[in-house]
Amino acid sequence: MTKSNGKATTTKKLFSRETFVSIDIQADPKTIWGLLTHAKDYPNWNSTIISIDGKIALGEKIQLKSYLDPKRVFKLSVSVFEPEKRLVWGDAMGKREYKLTPNLNGQTNFVMSEKIGGPLFPLFSKMIPPFDESFEKFSNDLKKEAEKKQSSK
Repeated sequence: MTKSNGKATTTKKLFSRETFVSIDIQADPKTIWGLLTHAKDYPNWNSTIISIDGKIALGEKIQLKSYLDPKRVFKLSVSVFEPEKRLVWGDAMGKREYKLTPNLNGQTNFVMSEKIGGPLFPLFSKMIPPFDESFEKFSNDLKKEAEKKQSSK
């Protein structure tokens, strides 16, 4: 794991790949959680997401379209939903996790990681684009929007 500088890192293994980003946001977890869990609002603040259809809640299914692969619709299930703390969604190929940890200085540390893989991963791994730039955009977009919302409270 790296510092909270908004710079993504990727660890590649034969059967998996994991991308990680961490950034400190001058906003409370409630504000950030609100952004992360309102599916229809993602395109308004996040430059990496075309759309998310469905409800982001435990056990629910969502359909996500990303600019990284605009022709594909990712059908994902929400498997962890701990309000203002942790959110996980994914499919058989991988899981994306969001974590919020309040800091003593009034900031919240936001961590996003995604691990994809499986026994067939080596066969198609070269077809999956790198996530680093997208993760950096996502975390910086979230920081900008959360800080804007926090300052208007």
